[in-house]
Amino acid sequence: MASRSQPSRRKGRGRHSPLPGLPLTLTVTILWLTILLLLPLVALFAKSVTLGPGHFIEAAFSPRAIASYRLSFGAALVAAAINGVFGLLVAWVLVRYRFPGRRLFGALVDLPFALPTAVAGIALTAVYANSGWVGKPASALGLHLAYNPIGVVIALTFIGLPFVVRTVEPVLADLGKGIEEAAATLGAGRLTIFRRVILPEIFPSVITGFALAFARGVGEYGSVIFIAGNMPFKSEISPLLIVTKLEEYDYAGATAIATVLLLASLTLLLLINLWQGREHRRRAA
Repeated sequence: MASRSQPSRRKGRGRHSPLPGLPLTLTVTILWLTILLLLPLVALFAKSVTLGPGHFIEAAFSPRAIASYRLSFGAALVAAAINGVFGLLVAWVLVRYRFPGRRLFGALVDLPFALPTAVAGIALTAVYANSGWVGKPASALGLHLAYNPIGVVIALTFIGLPFVVRTVEPVLADLGKGIEEAAATLGAGRLTIFRRVILPEIFPSVITGFALAFARGVGEYGSVIFIAGNMPFKSEISPLLIVTKLEEYDYAGATAIATVLLLASLTLLLLINLWQGREHRRRAA
């Protein structure tokens, strides 16, 4: 009997997880997220509440602040839309094709993640300014790519591309070619296969990448200020206005503008998560 019970005990011990149980891991997770994420957000909201409604509205929705919102949100939206299209194309090429330099090409996609934002801003300015490699011939044609809202869109497109590519890439890899081949055997053309078979499967990941690129673009600072021109009411982004307020010791104004940006980003991410949850439930049903 003893010889039979010992293997069973060893087998039972083998089923135990090497990690602690749910109570301990959940406690550590909640504590870590609270210290790292929740407390700074609560502190920002608490600071904005102390301003009072009148002062908050005056600081957060002044004409200069509204102009900066219009540029930050508008440029981030345009850049995220561009990345939604071309990020999907880049992910498709990386997943579906094998070619020389593919690994290098994939590594270049992650460059905006690793590159310091100030370095990115200087590099973009060197290329797209009126004296740059691309900016000079463009300016000869009357198209100025730097020191205006176009430069902001270029910088945010550069920064946001990896979010879309790395979000869509694993979904495409898991999708495989089997369903495409099955649709082709049933007589579907390439456009029909993409529109009716592939796109519905990858669309949630595209929207997720779009939202992440948009949220990053709204708060981007270092890569933008070198190429934007930073002219109030013309090419001044909201993060730069926050820094300007801080340099002027207008902490209340900086807090109010930061709260508006935070609420907008959180609202967008919440809506995207709700939509993804609904889509998941609909597909499961």
